[in-house]
Amino acid sequence: MKIKKGDVVETVDDAIIGTVTKINGNTITIEDEDGFEFQFEARELILSVSENKIDSSVFDVDIESIKKEKELKKRKQTPKVKPKERHAPKFEVDLHIHHLTDSTRNMTNFDMLNLQLDTARKQLEFAIKKRIPKVVFIHGVGEGVLRQELETMFGRYNNVKFYDADYKTYGLGATEVKIFQNIAP
Repeated sequence: MKIKKGDVVETVDDAIIGTVTKINGNTITIEDEDGFEFQFEARELILSVSENKIDSSVFDVDIESIKKEKELKKRKQTPKVKPKERHAPKFEVDLHIHHLTDSTRNMTNFDMLNLQLDTARKQLEFAIKKRIPKVVFIHGVGEGVLRQELETMFGRYNNVKFYDADYKTYGLGATEVKIFQNIAP
């Protein structure tokens, strides 16, 4: 966009419209409709668009070429998945008690722990049956009782290997289980 002498310009920051009278390097002098002269730098001005220019730019276009351009089949871009995300487990089991039951009013700690372990066992059996390779059990940090019980339960399976889940994603309160499909449970 090159501004020339005689162009109608507007200021970017102010509501001033005028005609360019002088150009001296980067400094442009404009005269507004009341006859006042102002000096601005070139970066502070933009060319003013008149109604005629807008109409001609809209109506002087070949509509058929635009239609053909729109009809061109554009290749679908598949979202790129990072290698770490590709191998991330898709199956998560949250064992926090408030996710498993509506109320813990008449439940003892033993009852809550058994509910969490039963849920973990059922979900692990489901993952083995459906051939899901990795499962993350979110147990929370707490005192570590649930974590120890889960590790004992996972140790009873021949076809699973368990370890701490990704620290960045889950913190210290999750265990990831890898299921090997070719080994008998």
